[in-house]
Amino acid sequence: MKHIGVGLRHILLGLLAIALVYLLWLLGWVLYWGHFNPDMTRFMEIRLAELQAKQPGATLKKQWQPYERISIHLKRALIASEDGKFVQHAGFDWDGIQVAMKKNEKKGKAVAGGSTITQQLAKNLFLSPERSLWRKGEEAIITVMIETIWSKRRIFEVYLNVIEWGNGVFGAEAAARHYYGIGSAQIGAEQAGRLAAMVPSPRYYDRNRNAPGLPRKTEVILARMPSAGIP
Repeated sequence: MKHIGVGLRHILLGLLAIALVYLLWLLGWVLYWGHFNPDMTRFMEIRLAELQAKQPGATLKKQWQPYERISIHLKRALIASEDGKFVQHAGFDWDGIQVAMKKNEKKGKAVAGGSTITQQLAKNLFLSPERSLWRKGEEAIITVMIETIWSKRRIFEVYLNVIEWGNGVFGAEAAARHYYGIGSAQIGAEQAGRLAAMVPSPRYYDRNRNAPGLPRKTEVILARMPSAGIP
């Protein structure tokens, strides 16, 4: 029994060491990306692999754009659509999470997530689209790191440049050119509302640009935009 106890202790210490190394690895990237722009995210790698499995020469559409050169309309639209309390919370919108839980309970399935912009960014930078308690735990840890180390402006700047906006389309600049043939600085209010409405299901709306529910979602976002606070 004594040998079993010693062996178990060694296993636990080994697992703790692996967990610590993983957390330090995450922290290192969060620190680095606080000052240097990400070229590829985990989500981008996954989508690129999927595209290249069908077409070996496929590439992603992405082009980094500084925060100040992205339309204020798009910034307001994304805040209004994805995270109305972004400038106020510390990474988690507890009221939003409770509302999402009630919606999911009522529907009997996951129809709302309650994720903040920071949580979405954490997932996009490091994780997969997989849904699990383990992944949500990782997302929570990364969210705390990002909110602790980065400014709200930096969080939003990276988010605007890395989120998925279509099949192989990532970031505001690529989305503006893909859908409207203009730069992200030229996006108007209605275009911004429509782009924000696409974010929850970007590849679907890329294939179905005249989806019947899209105009209504855009109208709701447009109505919320004037009161959206941006960093």
